[in-house]
Amino acid sequence: MSKNNTLALIIIILGIFSAIFVGNSVNKTWLEQSYVFDTYQTDSGNPAYIYKGKEVVISGIVPYQQSPLKQENLNKLNEEPLLKEQWVEDKAHKLKLLKPAFHFGIWSLLPAFITIVLCLLTREPLTSLFSGIVVGSLMLGQYDLTDAVIIPNLAKEGTAALLLLYLWLLGGLLGIWSKTGAAQAFANYMTLHFVRGPRSAKVISWLLGILFFQGGTMSTVLVGTTVRPLADKANVSHEEMSYIVDSTASPIATIIAFNAWPAYVQALIFVPGVSFLATESDRLNFFFSSIPFSFYAIFAVLGTLLLSLNITTFSGKRIRDAHQRALTTGKLDAIGARPLSAKELHSCDVPSGYTPHVLEFILPLVTLISIAVFTFIFLGSPKINWAFGTALLLSAGIALAKGMSLTHVIDGFGNGLKGVVLASVILMLAVIIGSISKEIGGGLYLVSQLGEQLPFWTLPLILQLITMVIAFSTGTSWGTYAIAFPLAMPLAWAICQSQGLANPELFMMVVLLRYLTAVYLVINARQFQIPLY
Repeated sequence: MSKNNTLALIIIILGIFSAIFVGNSVNKTWLEQSYVFDTYQTDSGNPAYIYKGKEVVISGIVPYQQSPLKQENLNKLNEEPLLKEQWVEDKAHKLKLLKPAFHFGIWSLLPAFITIVLCLLTREPLTSLFSGIVVGSLMLGQYDLTDAVIIPNLAKEGTAALLLLYLWLLGGLLGIWSKTGAAQAFANYMTLHFVRGPRSAKVISWLLGILFFQGGTMSTVLVGTTVRPLADKANVSHEEMSYIVDSTASPIATIIAFNAWPAYVQALIFVPGVSFLATESDRLNFFFSSIPFSFYAIFAVLGTLLLSLNITTFSGKRIRDAHQRALTTGKLDAIGARPLSAKELHSCDVPSGYTPHVLEFILPLVTLISIAVFTFIFLGSPKINWAFGTALLLSAGIALAKGMSLTHVIDGFGNGLKGVVLASVILMLAVIIGSISKEIGGGLYLVSQLGEQLPFWTLPLILQLITMVIAFSTGTSWGTYAIAFPLAMPLAWAICQSQGLANPELFMMVVLLRYLTAVYLVINARQFQIPLY
């Protein structure tokens, strides 16, 4: 066993014993949390609000001063409050929903700390995230990880929908495209009609990176697999192609955000009492409103376009060296390069006698984009599941109509699922540790310690540096968001309130985008160290 692995094992053991100690011996600090909703009067005169498109009538309202959940009464508690929530009316006759929340003091940061340290030592996000979940669960007194922690979190509507999208719909669509050879047919078509040399090959690769706007590993794998033949034929270095593919994959997912990211991020940025983050629809609108401020993503996409046009003025030395190596020696890989991709999606497995056509790729992709965009315009939020589900069914339907057997279609679908299993497990663990971080009160503790002391202008920079460390440690944006957002978003709102910022929504957008910038910067840098082909 290596020194790092031995140290990691010691940290896990210490973390488990510390978590048991906290769960049994450390008193919880209870805090009042108030939620403000847009309420109205029904025809019968009762107050109500809209939640997920349905009217919810409010009952059991008491004056704020009589509520056992106000802070003054929570300070007297030695055990959990009897009420989980209560509607109250303040002196200004404004309705609020009170809920009690707690933290364990500095111990509330233990799960995040354990996760980050283990990632630094092992560079293995699965073990690190799971260890953080175990520590957090033990702190909460939940010793049955499967029935009390994992299953309830997976059973949540948002988590199930996200896994359905990422595992079944996205993975299945990529698998069928691989089986039918649709993406390869599109690459061949672009090569035949548009690629005339290294520059045009890179421009086409950049354009494909824009079209595959789903972001992260899957976009990288799909675009990388698609562009490799035309890039190799045009004698383009794999370093240049890795940079172009990867630095369009994640940044473009923010600019053209009709993908899984908004659905995942919105669940993590909820802050009690913040009206513009109150509902899922509000949080999605907040996410999309922040897109024009995604300066890193915009500059990253423009930077890869400049490189595609052979404008290397702003490129690093390694990129310029790789460009010259490919031109002078014809060597596409650097010495010691190691391929990195999902092998199930790395090559086409087209059945004998089946002829791929470029429209098998174009029609589902256009359908996907159209449904996402038009549902966003007319319904207020993009129906990503509808978009991917329709594209998946259309791809399968075209393949069956052209004579591919149902067995081969299902085989392609299964291979697609295999290609995203690891990423889906990381996503599942990230969702769970995000939920535990919220429940354990790490964000509440930071607010209580720093909410009135930290100058507002320092927060975005501090959070970006912290997030870069987390991203470098975990190597996964899913895990980084799950660790960081529940801690920092409440802190950002508390600073807005305590320092009287004139436009708190804009400040929260800046904080959100600092996270995205740090994650994209570090993840792209880490992946660029190893050519993706």
